[in-house]
Amino acid sequence: MTVPESAWLGALRDALGERVSVQPGDLNAHARDEGTALTCTPGAVVLARSEADVLGALAVAREFGVPVTPWGAGTSLEGAALPVPGAISLDLTGLDTVGEVDPVGWTVTVGPGVRRLALNRRLRPHGLFFPVDPGADASLGGMAATNASGTTTVRYGGMREHVAALRVALLDGRVVTLGSAARKSSSGYALKSLFIGSEGTLGVITSLTLRLHPLPPVTASAQLAFPDVGAAVGASLALRGLGVLPERLEFVDAATVRAVNRHRDRRDPEEPTLWVEVAGRDPADADAQLALASEAAALHGGRVVGEARTPEAAGALWAARHGVYDALRAAWPGHATRIGDVCVPLPALAGTAALALRLLDEGGLTAPLVGHIGDGNLHLLMHAPPEDADAWARIDHVLHSLAAHAVAVGGTCTGEHGVGLRKRAYLRAEHGDALDVMRDVKALFDPRGLLNPGKVVGDPGTLPAPLQHLF
Repeated sequence: MTVPESAWLGALRDALGERVSVQPGDLNAHARDEGTALTCTPGAVVLARSEADVLGALAVAREFGVPVTPWGAGTSLEGAALPVPGAISLDLTGLDTVGEVDPVGWTVTVGPGVRRLALNRRLRPHGLFFPVDPGADASLGGMAATNASGTTTVRYGGMREHVAALRVALLDGRVVTLGSAARKSSSGYALKSLFIGSEGTLGVITSLTLRLHPLPPVTASAQLAFPDVGAAVGASLALRGLGVLPERLEFVDAATVRAVNRHRDRRDPEEPTLWVEVAGRDPADADAQLALASEAAALHGGRVVGEARTPEAAGALWAARHGVYDALRAAWPGHATRIGDVCVPLPALAGTAALALRLLDEGGLTAPLVGHIGDGNLHLLMHAPPEDADAWARIDHVLHSLAAHAVAVGGTCTGEHGVGLRKRAYLRAEHGDALDVMRDVKALFDPRGLLNPGKVVGDPGTLPAPLQHLF
């Protein structure tokens, strides 16, 4: 029996008062994310300001059987933050406190709504920083929920490596603390890791204790150009073989450099390009690592086309890499975009990049190829007019073929964007019978399927019939 919206909405207002919004502006702001064309308008937005507010929203969801989807910055690219239409979007951006920085243990406890860039501004006077950088100014809770990573993963790892402890509100009303600030533990099951990457399907993160790092004494960067994609990939592997562990190691193909040159009036060589940033104890140490980067490039027919040893010079050098998305939008105005994301073992990286380029050519498509190449993570920035159904069918074919290939060579269908709605189709091939175990875990924490239903391991068939075609 479906509960009338007026009943649960009234209960929600009784519990949370003005923190419940049904204003069209708030509903529309929570109806879309950055990566999907779907519009899924919630029935109400809860603008939580405390853990008690989260528990209040979950209590109403539990009592009335109303689905609830956590919301952070809305930067999801795979539909993870889309609400069930007509249900509750639980906005956690108001949980934005930053605790005292521990200058000895290098940790800080934050609310899930704290943004990455704001946190690093707070940390800089302490000589510390939080290294996980997905590009977007995402919320820390959302980053943990999707196990985000990004440009610095090659050196530091992703969110799992940097969340020391979590507080999580469960649907049954309990709040559990998982992990601790201790550097290691042999105590109990690793439940903390279970919730990192669960995308709000098992519980709602209400605070995080994060591991920090000291700011590097010296950094330096180099831009390296290559005759072809295979050479760039080979150089990236050679660099690691020479003992250099870069802060960042990024790749773009020639078409991407061309687009950025037009957009930013640059004159970078329009060839496959690597950017590498290294950190050293002193300038001599950084210079020695840049020399090794030059050696790795030369071994594969590449050359140094730019270097930077000051923050200002580094900003100019890296501008082409950081300007990729804006250049794409400018090069194809009016086009909708979709970003493919796969990660493969390093030995399979060159073949995967070659496959991506071949699939684009066969489909008559153009798409910048960008990679966090040091950890085997490739992105295709697909684009087409929103109304061009044929182009989107060809795009779907390319992205499907690439995801299936990544799984087949021992990689993953999603390196850092999460599963959400779009990548569920590949989980059986990637995880086999373990997918059934994941669904058992989901049923244990959320037996009625109310937490972010339809996402990650969710089966659309478990949703009410009118919603199945959406998810």
